[in-house]
Amino acid sequence: MKPSHESISPEEIERRIYIIRGRRVMIDSHLAEMYGLPTKLLNRAV
Repeated sequence: MKPSHESISPEEIERRIYIIRGRRVMIDSHLAEMYGLPTKLLNRAV
């Protein structure tokens, strides 16, 4: 997992956005990695 203080390039973010049924979505584990959190903690917060 990357520490949250490292910047992520816009290209990396774009690669992790998927179009599902016409909506832009990101996988929870990808979001958690971007924020430097465990996936379980991110899901609990949501």
